[in-house]
Amino acid sequence: MTLYVNLAELIGTRIENGFYRPGDRLPSVRALSVEHGVSLSTVQQAYRLLEDNGLASPRPKSGYFVPAHRRAPALPAIGRPAQRPVDISQWELVLELARATPSPDVVQLARGMPDVTSPTLRPLTQALGKISRRQDMPGLHYDNIHGTQCLREQVARLLLDSGTRVAPDDLMITTGAQEALAVSIRSICQPGDIVAVDSPSFHGAMQALKGLGMKALEIPTDPLTGISLDALELALEQWPIKAIQLTPNCNNPLGYNMPEDRKRALLTLAQRFDVAIIEDDVYGDLSYTYPRPRTIKSFDEDGRVLLCSSFSKTLAPGLRVGWIAPGRYLDRALHMKYISTGSTATQPQLAIAEFLQAGHYEPHLRRMRTQYQRSRDLMIDWVMRYFPEGTRASRPQGGFMLWVEFDEDFDSLRLNRALQGQGVQIAVGSIFSASGKYRNCLRMNFAAKPTPQIEAAVKKVGETAARLMAES
Repeated sequence: MTLYVNLAELIGTRIENGFYRPGDRLPSVRALSVEHGVSLSTVQQAYRLLEDNGLASPRPKSGYFVPAHRRAPALPAIGRPAQRPVDISQWELVLELARATPSPDVVQLARGMPDVTSPTLRPLTQALGKISRRQDMPGLHYDNIHGTQCLREQVARLLLDSGTRVAPDDLMITTGAQEALAVSIRSICQPGDIVAVDSPSFHGAMQALKGLGMKALEIPTDPLTGISLDALELALEQWPIKAIQLTPNCNNPLGYNMPEDRKRALLTLAQRFDVAIIEDDVYGDLSYTYPRPRTIKSFDEDGRVLLCSSFSKTLAPGLRVGWIAPGRYLDRALHMKYISTGSTATQPQLAIAEFLQAGHYEPHLRRMRTQYQRSRDLMIDWVMRYFPEGTRASRPQGGFMLWVEFDEDFDSLRLNRALQGQGVQIAVGSIFSASGKYRNCLRMNFAAKPTPQIEAAVKKVGETAARLMAES
């Protein structure tokens, strides 16, 4: 990581955590140069990066300031999940979310759907069309159970950005990240085993545990730094945990990037207790900071980390192309994939490989990161403007999901029911807990380009929540 990026991240973290408040003057270029022992040009580059990210605003002959419009609600509280393994519930609510079909009459704030309208995706659709017109019809054939060689080569190159070094033969292409997670779990665990998860946690991973007959042990998670290592260590001492499943980068639903030193400490814990780590990095490429954060897998030297990801959030979910770097569990993972779906569809693999090889992926990511960061700031502004006083909200460091927390006795299930007749859908907080906690929370998607219709939908959520609070 270059010096100016390190410096920008340090100042950015202080701004996000309120050390520098809206309207405050930031340290001068010369002061930072002396404090950190770097050149004036390094500090200027850092400030330009902060300016690009909307965290600093220059004023002629006055220096840099925190933009005055940057107001933020308090962060969500750290959850207090059950301190024991539990059977996973909430399938009916997850199914209700999964069954939702796109409709022009409904503003969909619930699903984990990226913006697929960007012109930077045009080369991908062109590649799909070109492959379908080839006379040898490669997209209609079975391919290697590992996945197409050309895509695995491109993914191996892509992973270098996260510090992860794997060979193409160490990768396995899957039908989306959901299959990657399910295959990873089945490669390690047996029915009845216990898996430690961050809390709140991605509902898809927990439902995979439920479907495979396993129990979840929810670990309290900080909205800025991630899973509590103290609580995890205590759980590992008390219970026969088989694996740790978590999303350390651009977490879903809280949006944090786990600091690098904590990732290393987590891996050390896993080594000490000899447990596997299932790392979901599906949003990692959408981090607002550059370079993107490292994976836990990048520090792994004994193959205990199974890294899962996909192109569903960075490109389009309909492609259904993901991957695993399963480390020491590769042979077992290949068997689990063979008995579940066999080979992944060939045509989208070939099209994505062509898209990557032609250099279209990074420009697309740059555009989407900028869009999502601006949409995040606007969504937080709308929450402050339209939601009841005292509402808490996350500060995502990447991706396109916002976690919102109301008073403890609020019922987001009731809120979602009330919104259905108003053409708005949210994701209720309880589906992000194995035992149905976080009923007073919800998750909203801010991927789409902001429109008056989306603002009106967010306003409906806030006003309806206020009305339900008044009634109760």
